[in-house]
Amino acid sequence: MKNVSIKLYLEINNSNLNFLVGENDEENNFKIKFKLKTSLTGIKNDEVFDFQKALNIIKENVYLIEKELNYTFKEIIIILDNFNLSFINFAGYKKLNGSQVSKDNVTYILNSLKSHVNKIETKKKILHIFNSKFDLDKKKIENLPIGLFGDFYSHELSFVLIDSNDYKNLETIFDKCNLKIEKILLRSFVKGAYLSQNNINKETFFHIEINEEDSKIFYFENSSLKYEQKFVFGNNIILKDISKVTSLKIDEVKNILNKMEITNNLSDDELIEKEFFHDDHYRKIRKKLIYEVASARIKEILEIIIFKNINLKHLNENSKIVFFELNSQLNSDNLKVIFENIFLLDKKMELNVSKGLSMENNIMTAYKLVHFGWKKEAIPVTKAKKSLIRRLFEVIFR
Repeated sequence: MKNVSIKLYLEINNSNLNFLVGENDEENNFKIKFKLKTSLTGIKNDEVFDFQKALNIIKENVYLIEKELNYTFKEIIIILDNFNLSFINFAGYKKLNGSQVSKDNVTYILNSLKSHVNKIETKKKILHIFNSKFDLDKKKIENLPIGLFGDFYSHELSFVLIDSNDYKNLETIFDKCNLKIEKILLRSFVKGAYLSQNNINKETFFHIEINEEDSKIFYFENSSLKYEQKFVFGNNIILKDISKVTSLKIDEVKNILNKMEITNNLSDDELIEKEFFHDDHYRKIRKKLIYEVASARIKEILEIIIFKNINLKHLNENSKIVFFELNSQLNSDNLKVIFENIFLLDKKMELNVSKGLSMENNIMTAYKLVHFGWKKEAIPVTKAKKSLIRRLFEVIFR
């Protein structure tokens, strides 16, 4: 019988705790063995606001899973989607004077920049480090140029950081559940890695996610996560605008968007049918008005998120590829089509409409990232201190 290893995963998002157990054998065949979804308590607005509630809900569910599987877990892999994060990009360099780029050069730059980040961000902890750019004599190199000759080597690193107190709270919660955190993965990193792996020649792109109550954009460059920004509005703000302008109830607006095709091609004299009015008296409302209100708000949303976002000014120059994901309880494609039409007003933009990453694909990607690593994720090397005897021998026999 093949040796089997099972691991516990937990995704913490804005509303749920998603527990999954993954099983893999010695040939790295992976499958989901168990999953459990429960409401999130004790964690809100990107922080642990009630430690005891968060501890209780996690501890109870870990116990249920262990009881169900008759297995005691010692470690857990966490996928985070709702904590405050910061992003820093730094470049280090080495004068080579015609010599080769060596592993020591790369290690020195990596450890030096990591040390610099730790000095300036004393209240934060590094979650991820990515090798985002390599330049040799001002020429971009796709991979680590170890062994190549040159005069000047530049190496850019992208750092993802979390507040130290948030990390300590998570660490303490799982410690009280007798679990050690094996790895914390940012959900944007997992999703970006999945998109990069499953779309040929798309290693630099934006990803925009519009949810019911919130939205998010992240930027992947050369398969490295370089930036993420969250927004406190989602597609519900569009429904509220339509409701306010037309005096329709939110449920009526949803019903119209679900059952009626709303496009810019509607004539001005086409009215919403009486069947969409329930308790209130029928009012003459142009169908095209629904489109105009939705279109105006969607244009404003996209301007805030990407088109006029000052935080992306430099990044916008590097990529015009956008993956767009609309997560809505509405069955209608009306809003999605309007979003797409406004995106396409920018002729240089390459729009890719994507579906939300399924939990199975999410965990499968997380498994690969933890088990095999990621091509652009960097790991600082800490050199062991030489013993007194070793140093003495080096002095004597040098």
